[in-house]
Amino acid sequence: METIKKIPVSELFFDFRNPRLIEFTEINGQTSEEQIIKTLWEAMDVRELVLSITASGYFENEPLIVSRETGRNIVIEGNRRLAAVKVILEPELINAEIPDVDQPIKESLRELPVMIKTREEAWQYLGFKHVNGPAKWGSFAKAKYIVQVHNDFNIPLDQIALQIGDTHKTVQRLYRGLMVIDQAEKEKVFSREDIKKSHFAFSHIYTGLQYKGMAQFLNLKDENEETKKFVPKNKINELKEVCRWLYGSKKEEIEPVVQTQNPHLRQLDDVLQSREALAALRDGEPLESALELTKPVSNVFEEELLKAKRSLVKAKGLVTEGYDGSEALLKIVKSIANIANDLYEEVERKKSSGLKNKRIPL
Repeated sequence: METIKKIPVSELFFDFRNPRLIEFTEINGQTSEEQIIKTLWEAMDVRELVLSITASGYFENEPLIVSRETGRNIVIEGNRRLAAVKVILEPELINAEIPDVDQPIKESLRELPVMIKTREEAWQYLGFKHVNGPAKWGSFAKAKYIVQVHNDFNIPLDQIALQIGDTHKTVQRLYRGLMVIDQAEKEKVFSREDIKKSHFAFSHIYTGLQYKGMAQFLNLKDENEETKKFVPKNKINELKEVCRWLYGSKKEEIEPVVQTQNPHLRQLDDVLQSREALAALRDGEPLESALELTKPVSNVFEEELLKAKRSLVKAKGLVTEGYDGSEALLKIVKSIANIANDLYEEVERKKSSGLKNKRIPL
C-alpha cells in the first residue's frame, strides 16, 4: 500500500515543468509562485476547487503526488488543488473574492496529504490519467508530457503507448505534431509568440498532419518514426506556409485561413491536394474561393442554385414586413427576375440542344 504523509503547504512547490502550465504561458524555474497561481486561476478554473474545498474541506483520499527534487517538494500531480488551497489560506494572492471558510477547515488545510514518488515512478499513472484516461489534458499538454517522458527516461513511443493503454497511435501522433512545431520554430519559419490569436491551437497541426493533403504537401515522415525532423529540409518553405494558414502572423497582420477547425481544416486539406486551388490560396484568395476550384463545375453550379433559392425563399417571406415601398428595392427585384429568366432560358436551351444531339438507338 502506498504511504501517505502530511506536509505543510508552505513546503509544497508548483511544478514549473507541468505541461498544462507551459500550454498557457512560458513557465521556468524563475517564475514566481504568484504568477503560477494567477495562470492557474485564469486558465484552469481553480475557482471551482476553491468553492468545493471551502464548503467541504480537502478530500484526504486525493493525495498530491510529490517528487523530491533539489531539496524541495515539487507537486507533479495536483497543482490546481495546491493553488486552490494556497488561495484560501492567502486570498491576497489573487484579485478575486474568496468565500468565507470555517476556521476548522482553514486550519486543516495547512498540511496536505501527499505521496512521495519520483517522476519516473509516476509517469505511467500520470500518462494514463491525463493522456488517455478520465482527466484528459489538452492536446498540447499531452504532447509536452509525452516528449518529457520519452526524452527524460529514454522510453520508446510504442512503450509509452502500451503503458498508458493507447491503442489508437495517439502518443505517436501527438509526438509528431509537437516535433513539427519545434522544427518550424528552430528553422525560424514560425513562432508561437507571433500567432494571430491569443491561444495556440495545437490541435490544428496535430490533427492536420493526419490528413492526406497536408502529409503529402509536407512530404511528412510516418508517425511511427521517432525522429525530431519529420519535415524534409526541402519542404521548410511549405512548412512555413502551413503554419501561416493555421495560425496567421501577429507581426505581419496576417489572419489564419483556418478560423475554426471544423470545417476549415478539412477544407484546407482539400485545397492542398489541388494545384489550381493551392495557387489561388497562395495568391491571397480566401479559403472558400480556393476550395471551389477543387470541386467539379457541376457541383458548384448546383450549390449556387440552391443557395440562391434559399435566399429568395427567405426574402419572399419578409416581403410583408420588410418591403417599405422603395422604388430602388423594386428595381433590384426586377433585375433578379430578369437574371432568373435568362438563366432558365439558357439552361432550357442547353437541355434541348443536348436532347437533339443525343443518338436514339434503333
